[in-house]
Amino acid sequence: MMQSNRWTASAALVGAVGALLAASPAAAGRPGPAVDWKPCPAYSDAAIKAMATPDKFDRFKALLARLECGTVTVPLDYHDPRGRQITVALTRLPATDRAHRIGSLALNPGGPGGSGYLMPIQLSLESDTDAALNARYDLIGFDPRGVGYSTKVDCPPPAQRPERPVGTLSKAQAQQWYSTEVAETAACGNYDPAFLSRITTANVARDLDGIRAALGDRGLNFLGVSWGTWLGVVYRTLFPHTVERMFLDSVAIPRFDIPAFTAGRADAAERNAGRFADWLAARDSTYHLGATGAQVSTAIAALGRDFDADPRQFTDLPRVLDGSLIAQAATARHTDWAVAGTILDELRTATGPTAPPTLKQVLGGDDSGGGEPGPPPADLPEGNNRTMNKAAFCNEDSARLGFEAAWEQYQRRLASHPMTGRTDPFSAGCAGWPLPAQPFRIGPGGGNLVLSGHRWETPSAYEWTPQTQAITGGRVYTVDDDVHGSVLREPACAADVLRFFNTGRIDSGCPGVV
Repeated sequence: MMQSNRWTASAALVGAVGALLAASPAAAGRPGPAVDWKPCPAYSDAAIKAMATPDKFDRFKALLARLECGTVTVPLDYHDPRGRQITVALTRLPATDRAHRIGSLALNPGGPGGSGYLMPIQLSLESDTDAALNARYDLIGFDPRGVGYSTKVDCPPPAQRPERPVGTLSKAQAQQWYSTEVAETAACGNYDPAFLSRITTANVARDLDGIRAALGDRGLNFLGVSWGTWLGVVYRTLFPHTVERMFLDSVAIPRFDIPAFTAGRADAAERNAGRFADWLAARDSTYHLGATGAQVSTAIAALGRDFDADPRQFTDLPRVLDGSLIAQAATARHTDWAVAGTILDELRTATGPTAPPTLKQVLGGDDSGGGEPGPPPADLPEGNNRTMNKAAFCNEDSARLGFEAAWEQYQRRLASHPMTGRTDPFSAGCAGWPLPAQPFRIGPGGGNLVLSGHRWETPSAYEWTPQTQAITGGRVYTVDDDVHGSVLREPACAADVLRFFNTGRIDSGCPGVV
């Protein structure tokens, strides 16, 4: 999925796409979907407080009073448009400047499995600049199929699961864990295969086009983050003539499979950890990890190996700590480098029995006050659906590695990423998923496309942005930070996004989070 593009619109592909489009109600001469508008959920104060900070509580309620809610009915299987139907839940925050309204702007926060139902409100709460998007656009939120208020299926949790091994992982332990994950993945896929097999990004894109049509919009404006960027380029491939303006932040890998996805993120993590090491070296009198970046990198890698060989149990922390903690500290974003550096320095000399103070503050413990958090409010909307996440990933992953290949990949990651390789645990990935793989090949499309990549971030490696551009076209917008999806949270960047959607113009990037 990381190779350079050699996209060609083959006749077979065009025919397949055309057949799918012809299967839509509008193309077949039947009425398209319509929005079934209905009252929005009446959230309790407790639920609103869980979704908004105290200073934004009243603003949230005011926006909720303006919100319009509804559903559209779409085919579960677009190859069988007259078959089983499902509903997709959507919201609309109408534009405030109706005289200068441009159109609708659909939003997706990422995932897969993330709820976008209340994203119009969440976006409007972020900053005055973000709220200004609502002046000339109706903001459209929606729960993708499989999420929240849309038709969904939740795989039952496994009845019993062994504890994940702590410390250096042996091949025998990895084999046992692999078998456990494979069994769980197979059980989930077999729980409702008719529904779960239809959880793909392409089908979510088709649902999104149904929303567009139901709202009466001739074209789609779209703002997507993280997995929402993959949804955006998939939509643009399927519906090249309906895209108007599309801004995609923290661009996803353009040729997806789990091994390539994992490898790309691992490379990005080690790269950013190198910056962290240089930063620590420049402050060696404070953090005592080495006077050069190379010395700091060596010290962090050695500390991780030590914690794996001899995991620590502090009396005031609830879990045993191994090398994964050191790797997680090494992957910290630059805004957290001072705290992460202090933790590494404290752990370098910690003898127990209690945890070092900064680590205790970050991880908490039995006497941290307040006890266990209570259950969430009963009416708190679902933020992320794990079953949809698994189904969307696994339906599009054609790798599904056997144990030996998965173990070899894990060992290579540890060897080539000495500081951060332990960040993600050994995993079976999508091995055991019983449903056929449905990989999707993105291609060029129409409209005004901006691909926003963050130069140092880990979840969406920066190189995925120019790789995607080589396939899809569009413009690259570079954010010089390491914070995933930060564009809407930084005023200068958000101002560029606002200008893009209002005028179609944008420059080459912004500083990001400083």
